[in-house]
Amino acid sequence: MPRKDGFAVSSIREELRFKKRIVVKIGSSSLQHKETGGMDYARMELLVRELCDLKNRGMDVILVSSGAIAAGRNAVHLKPHRSGCAAMTMAEKQACAAIGQARLMMTYQKLFGEYNQTTAQILMTKNTIVDTMNRTNATNTFTELMDMGAIPVVNENDTIATYEIEIGDNDTLSAIVAAMVNADLLVLLSDIDGLYSDDPRTNPDAVFIHQVDELTEEYMDMGKASTGSNVGTGGMNTKMIAAQIATRSGADMVICNSNDLTNLHRIVEGEEIGTIFAAHPDDTFDLPGFVDGLHRS
Repeated sequence: MPRKDGFAVSSIREELRFKKRIVVKIGSSSLQHKETGGMDYARMELLVRELCDLKNRGMDVILVSSGAIAAGRNAVHLKPHRSGCAAMTMAEKQACAAIGQARLMMTYQKLFGEYNQTTAQILMTKNTIVDTMNRTNATNTFTELMDMGAIPVVNENDTIATYEIEIGDNDTLSAIVAAMVNADLLVLLSDIDGLYSDDPRTNPDAVFIHQVDELTEEYMDMGKASTGSNVGTGGMNTKMIAAQIATRSGADMVICNSNDLTNLHRIVEGEEIGTIFAAHPDDTFDLPGFVDGLHRS
């Protein structure tokens, strides 16, 4: 399968069509109209259709979706802050999350229902992962839901999360979920095409990285300059942390642009889209310890 530049698509791309369990993460900026902050129902419908199609191919599918705080903020017309400051207080964030998560899930249920697809909501905090019993119970719930044919929709429980128990961003959360359920593919739908050698917004000579066979410090350094939007919480650095978790847990990971949501089925069909990070399973990888140390580093 040739690329547009004449080079052959790598075997790792061809193997994506045989994946059985996929986790897909989409961020806040991909679910909203930039002009108003309102939910972009057309894009959400296309996302749901793509996920249902993957399910119909025989794949287990999990969606990790941001957007609760943004949806709640828009619902109560908090734009961006009643005092004129850029930042929201913790109480405001949690109140907006409580309003927005209900709206977000109601929308997903209606859209998935159009394709006769059952969904389920799972909200997590760091304690879900670092506590052995909580982690086991959550993993069992994921497994049972997929056995029932449902598509779990996952988000951080922003309504109760504080610094001590928050995961921090949904890039990391999606990789954690992929590790917990033994997924073999993680796709991060982002506002950038993939990994560059530098921030392409400020450096026109930044080189696009098609494939990362081994996640070295050199690649990790490329992610330290944030390339995220001001709507979500993640940048490229959080995506590289997600790559550490996913690849060491045995999943390939792809970062691609969410501007074209049909990228999802094209990735699974082996097309060269975004940046792919090859899985490097590590039997010594301690997921709870890694997650517990994220805020300490």
